[in-house]
Amino acid sequence: MIQDFQTYLKTNAGVTNRQLEQLQDLIFTKTYEKGELLLDKGQICRHTFFVEEGLLRFFSISEEGKEHIIQFAPEGWFVSERNSICFNEPSEYFIDACERTTVALMSQEFVEKASRVSPQFRMYNERILQNHIRQLQKRIKLLIGSNAEERYLDFVRLYPDLMLRVPQWMIASYLGITPESLSRVRKNLVKG
Repeated sequence: MIQDFQTYLKTNAGVTNRQLEQLQDLIFTKTYEKGELLLDKGQICRHTFFVEEGLLRFFSISEEGKEHIIQFAPEGWFVSERNSICFNEPSEYFIDACERTTVALMSQEFVEKASRVSPQFRMYNERILQNHIRQLQKRIKLLIGSNAEERYLDFVRLYPDLMLRVPQWMIASYLGITPESLSRVRKNLVKG
C-alpha cells in the first residue's frame, strides 16, 4: 500500500498538521531506480529511509563476494544503518533499490526536531526503535537456532507480498541458504 510519509506520521505517530508545518523544511523525498545505491559501504549514513513506494534491501558483502541480505524494506517500512547514522562511522552495509522506489529521507536533525515539537512522535520513534531491536534479536535467533523451513515460514509471515517481487536468490540470501536449498524447502512444504 502506497502511503506518503506525512500521512504516515499523522496516522501512526500522532503528528498534527501544525507540527508537520514546523517540520516541513526537513522532509524530503527522492526516487531511486532499480539497482541504485542509497548507501554504499564506507559511506557515512545520513538518513533513515521511509519507503513510500517500492522496495529496498539492506545487505553486506563478504570478503569472498557473498551477499547477505539483512532486511527488506517494502512500503511503510524504515531502514537505516544505525551504527553509521548514530555514531558517525563508515557503513559496513549497503542499501539499494530492488525496484523503482520513492523514499522519505529522515535526517537526525528531523528526528531531533520532531521529538521536540511532538511528544507523540518521540514516543512512537522510541517504540519503533525498540521493535526494530526486537525483530533483529528474533532474526538472530532464527538464523542460529532454526532450520531452513522455519526461517522460510517466518520470511513469508514477515514479508507476505515479496515472493513475487524479488528473485529467489535474494530470498535464499536473506534465509542464509543456497537457492537450491530454498527450492527443496518450498517443494517439501507443497508436498507436506
